[in-house]
Amino acid sequence: MDATAQARLVAEGTVSPLELVEAAIERIERTDPALNALTYRWFDDARRLAGSASLPTGPFRGVPFLLKDLYAAEAGKPLSNGSKCYKAAGYVSPDDTTLVARYKAAGLVTLGRTNSPELGSVPVTEPEAWGPTRNPWDTSRTSGGSSGGAAAAVASGMVPIAHASDGGGSIRIPAACCGLVGLKPSQGRITLGPSRDESNLGVEHCVSRTVRDTALLLDATHGPGIGDTVIAPAPARPYVDELGVDPGRLRIGFLDHSPRGFAVHQDCVTGVHATATLLESLGHHVEAAWPAILADHSQGKAFGAMWSTNMGMALRRFAEALGREITADDVEAMNWVQAQFAEKVSGVDYAAAQAASVSFRRAVQSWWSEGWDLLLTPTLSEPPLEIGTIRNDPVRPMAPLARAGEWVTFTGQFNQSGQPAISLPLHRTADGLPVGMQLVAAYGREDLLIRVASQLEEASPWAHLTPII
Repeated sequence: MDATAQARLVAEGTVSPLELVEAAIERIERTDPALNALTYRWFDDARRLAGSASLPTGPFRGVPFLLKDLYAAEAGKPLSNGSKCYKAAGYVSPDDTTLVARYKAAGLVTLGRTNSPELGSVPVTEPEAWGPTRNPWDTSRTSGGSSGGAAAAVASGMVPIAHASDGGGSIRIPAACCGLVGLKPSQGRITLGPSRDESNLGVEHCVSRTVRDTALLLDATHGPGIGDTVIAPAPARPYVDELGVDPGRLRIGFLDHSPRGFAVHQDCVTGVHATATLLESLGHHVEAAWPAILADHSQGKAFGAMWSTNMGMALRRFAEALGREITADDVEAMNWVQAQFAEKVSGVDYAAAQAASVSFRRAVQSWWSEGWDLLLTPTLSEPPLEIGTIRNDPVRPMAPLARAGEWVTFTGQFNQSGQPAISLPLHRTADGLPVGMQLVAAYGREDLLIRVASQLEEASPWAHLTPII
C-alpha cells in the first residue's frame, strides 16, 4: 500500500498507527541487511509516538516515514550528513527544521534516517561513514544518490514514502534507479528554513511509489518559512485536486541525446521514444525540441564554482557544529579538494558564477515562454551503475565528479533554472532494471506535472512492480 492508502486505514479505524509502525519495523529488520538503506533507527521512539494520543491528526496520521541523513534536523536526534566526523562525534540536532516540523504535523511517524553520500555531493550513496546502499532491483548496482537510502527503502517496501532532497538531481536520480516517483519542486516551493539558503541549488521533498502520495505530501508541506526570500507562487488549489484532471493537449519537446556530448545508453533513448509515443497516444503534440542553451558548456564552470563554494560553507558549518577545526582526515577526498578550491574563489568570482547562473536560468525558462508546456528527457544517461563505479580516489580526487557528470547530464540544469521536474518509472531494461523518464515544466507549474504524471501512471501503471528482496 502507498502512504495515502495506509493513512486511510488509520482514519477508518481498520488499523492503528502502532500496527503500521510495527509492520514497517519488521520489514526494515528483514530487508535492510541486504540493502544498507538506514543509518539511524529510532524504533522505540516511533512506537511511543504511534501509540500516543498526542500523534497529530494530519493527512498522514500513523504512516511510517524516514528522514534523509542530510540537513533534515530533528530535535534530539542524531544527524551525520553522511560524514564520518559527524558520525564519530555523535552529533545531535538541537532543533527541528521547519520542514521536519511540518512532517510531524502531518502525522508521519519517523522510524530513523536513510543513508546519503557525504554532504550529498555525488549521485551514488556509498559514503565512507556508512558504506554503500544497494539497489533492491539488483544489489550489485547503486540505488542512486544522494537520496539513495530513501529510494532503496521505499522501493523495497520498508516504508511507503520517505524524505529526499535535490541539489543537482538527488531526488530524481535515485527515483530513476529504483523505479519510483521523484518530484523536484520549484525553487522556493518548500521552505529550507531556518538555516539553509533557499536561493541556492537545493530543494526538498520525497520519493514515493505513487503520484498521489507525492501530491498529498506537497500539500502538507509547501509554503514559505520565516524570512524566506525565494517564494514560489501559491497553487490555485490543492495538488491532490490535480490528480486525474485532463491537462488538455500539450506541446511537449523531447531530448534523446546529451546536448553536451556525453554518450546516452540505448535503453534511455528507447525510453524517451516510448514515452513520447505514449504521450502522443494521450493526445499531446510531441516533437524533438529543447532549449538551445542546454548545449552551453560554459555553464559547467558556473555550476562548479557554486557547488564547490557550497562545500566550503558546509565544512565551515561542520567546524562550528563540532567546535573544532576540520582537517583532510575528517572529510572524503573529493569534498576536501572542492572545499580547498572554494577558498581560492574570490567574492567577485562567486558573484560572477551567480550572475552566469541567473543568465542561464532566464535563457532556459524562455523556452517555456515560447509556447512549450513540457520537456521530456531521460532522467539519467545510463541505467543504474554498478556499485563502486563512482568512488573516492585519493590519487585523483575529482575523478568521481567527472564520471558523475556524464551520468547525470540531464538533471542539474533544472536546479540552476529553479524549475520543477519529475522522474517517472516509465521504462525498464531487458533485465528489469528501472529507467526513469524526466518531465520538466515551467517555474511554479507542479500542478501541470502532477496532472500529466497521473495521466501517465494510469496509462502505464508501475506501482504494482516490486523487487524481490
